[in-house]
Amino acid sequence: MIDEAANEFAKLVDVVAELRGENGCPWDKKQTHDSLRPYLVEETYEVLDAIDHGSDGKLKEELGDVLLQALLHAELARERGAFDIGDVCRVIREKLIRRHPHVFGEVKVSGVEDVLHNWEVIKAGEPGYEDRKSALDGVPKSLPALIRATEISKRASKVGFDWPKVTDILDKLREESEELSEAIASGRTEDVSREIGDTLFVIVNVARYLGIDAEDSLREMLDRFSSRFGQIEERARSTGRQVSDMTLEEMDAVWDEAKRSG
Repeated sequence: MIDEAANEFAKLVDVVAELRGENGCPWDKKQTHDSLRPYLVEETYEVLDAIDHGSDGKLKEELGDVLLQALLHAELARERGAFDIGDVCRVIREKLIRRHPHVFGEVKVSGVEDVLHNWEVIKAGEPGYEDRKSALDGVPKSLPALIRATEISKRASKVGFDWPKVTDILDKLREESEELSEAIASGRTEDVSREIGDTLFVIVNVARYLGIDAEDSLREMLDRFSSRFGQIEERARSTGRQVSDMTLEEMDAVWDEAKRSG
């Protein structure tokens, strides 16, 4: 099994190198690390979509697309003499072994909490981390805002900057909601924008405190919204109308019906 996987991986590496080679594909040959950025993000989200749909065939295909992006970046680095895919594999292999002393060493752990604690301690002692002055350093600014907010929230909590209980966060949410209402009443767009951000961040903290992924919650809600709105559109079509021809009361009635049916 391992030999077969290694053989397929090696053949894929050769294919990517050929695509970038002298007689390769014009599109692949013109790519750079920067030009490939959107494709890596897009392919990652397509993997998540495949997971959501529970399709093994689609997941296999989309994981291949993500792997292709990694190989293209590694090939670009090899061409300029920086590193190659072998270096990438070695670095991650060594990191996994180093950060799992309870598997590859003699360290004993009693559960997940011990594992996470050891992981953070080991990571803090690795090269590249010595210059970090803040517990929040290292959270990529390029992350989607909701995911970045969740990570920042987690890091602040780890050093004790957190609410004692979830009801305290809900009190803060009510406070932010009132401040948002005041900002809207003031008519100052800058204040409204700031208060919307504050409110969103408190909601992220509620989710984090309860062990819920805010990103997943929002994605699931959007799926529900799309499904229910689709039923409104279908009702309009069934009566020979456009959605815009329906009254808000009609839309709400269909929405409530769709909500009751799940």
